[in-house]
Amino acid sequence: MTIQFFGYPKCSTCRKASKWLKDHQVEFMDNHIVENPPSKEMIKEMLEKTNIDLKKFFNTSGTKYRELQLKDKLPNMTEEEQIETLVSDGMLIKRPLVYDGEHLTLGFKEEEFEHIWKSV
Repeated sequence: MTIQFFGYPKCSTCRKASKWLKDHQVEFMDNHIVENPPSKEMIKEMLEKTNIDLKKFFNTSGTKYRELQLKDKLPNMTEEEQIETLVSDGMLIKRPLVYDGEHLTLGFKEEEFEHIWKSV
């Protein structure tokens, strides 16, 4: 599977992550996270193939997260409801989200990119 990069053009962290991948000759498909967010099926696949908790997929520092009061609502939501909420608005997803069918990173930490994406 081609590496899928879900980012937001105005996000400085996304730009840093994209630059890192390009600088290290890592080919990827660039997806605008608002116009083309990951599908519900893709999110479910990510959860199955990684040990990352669903709550980590949420952009907890985003205004949309606060507007919807998700901090209080998430604990009472089913996994299905959480996934539906995530895919309803790309701004709710922690970005950049990078996925290749096996590996997944949320956000940009250079050490994590070194470890995961340099060796792919």
